[in-house]
Amino acid sequence: MPVYDYDCAHCGPFTATQQMARSAEPLACPECGEAAPRAFFTAPAVAGMDAGRRSAMASNERSASEPRQSKAHGAGCGCCAAPRKVRAPG
Repeated sequence: MPVYDYDCAHCGPFTATQQMARSAEPLACPECGEAAPRAFFTAPAVAGMDAGRRSAMASNERSASEPRQSKAHGAGCGCCAAPRKVRAPG
């Protein structure tokens, strides 16, 4: 079930799971029981993510046509290039 943010007028913000079909409906505050409307405090799934997860998400969303580049090797290093055909002497 998805997680949503709600904002109770008396107790403040809280997070709760809720069915998607009922996500727009107010939810009872776990502290006082009053109906709390859904709130939008941050961008979903990105704001609370650590740097490693953000980096993984960014590389997953990279365009398939964007070439992969090695950060460890300089241009023309030769070790990552396709093998060359070598002619036999003579």
